[in-house]
Amino acid sequence: MEMEGKESVTAQNAEAAQTGTTETMKDYERELEASFRKIDEGDIIKGTVIDVNEEEVILDLKYYAQGIIKAENLSNDPDFLASGQISVGDEVEATVIKMDDGEGNIELSKKEANDVLAWGRLQNMLEQETVVKVRVKESVKSGVVAFLEGMRAFIPASQLSTDYVEDVDSWVGKEIEVKVITVDQEKKKVVLSGKAVAREKEAEERRHRISMMAPGTVLEGVVESLMPYGAFVNLGNGISGLVHISQISQRRIKKPSEVLKEGQKVKVKILNTNDNKVSLSMKALEEVMEDVEEDREPQEYTSGESVSTSLGDLLSKLNL
Repeated sequence: MEMEGKESVTAQNAEAAQTGTTETMKDYERELEASFRKIDEGDIIKGTVIDVNEEEVILDLKYYAQGIIKAENLSNDPDFLASGQISVGDEVEATVIKMDDGEGNIELSKKEANDVLAWGRLQNMLEQETVVKVRVKESVKSGVVAFLEGMRAFIPASQLSTDYVEDVDSWVGKEIEVKVITVDQEKKKVVLSGKAVAREKEAEERRHRISMMAPGTVLEGVVESLMPYGAFVNLGNGISGLVHISQISQRRIKKPSEVLKEGQKVKVKILNTNDNKVSLSMKALEEVMEDVEEDREPQEYTSGESVSTSLGDLLSKLNL
């Protein structure tokens, strides 16, 4: 029995060794085949970074020669630094610009490949409404410039923030979150918006604040606008609610201005926060006050003095 067990283990080990050898051979065959593939100038190829320095990036192309990308061929961004943005192990796509750089290496350009590939990535960002971070490089007329996917992109002053931006120079050097809003490869035009991202964040914060508002809560607000169908009341913190005309007063009114005016402070009760909208009532508070008045018991007035007065008391006060 012991011998049978040893033979079984030996057979398993042999099978595992055979499998490992087979996989190693397949890997070797793939690498060998790759090393003999045909590469021409103008081809876009992919390689793995094996070294990075200030002057160049070296790629393993799984080929008989290594790939070299010189610093000036890395990006259109003049401030791009390989040592800070490319790491050993990264996969990089680049265009073959010279099959032999004089030292037996294939000279590549990430910048040229990016000019072709970046438009597809930018288009995907546009379609998927991807939020990305960019650093503002310089200010220009009516906006600022940043680089995304190695491409020069414009951010109009009106798209920097939800607030009005007068001094675009103050934005230079800032890192902001943006969305791609225009991609035009034919005109080499990329437009970004920080305002779109800021609006989404504000909307999300507003939704959160509204979700924390409990129906039945009484708040004080200011009438900010009157409409034929009701009044909008500013509750502060970026939230406004609607008091429908039917909820303004217990008495029947034809228009809100019969009871309210813009800028007036009012107390309101939260009815609901359905669909991220705040519905308010002033009439509900009036009803509460009436209920309180009805619950009060009538009390007799008394001065603490005797109600009747004798004839003698009255005559004495007349000094007759």
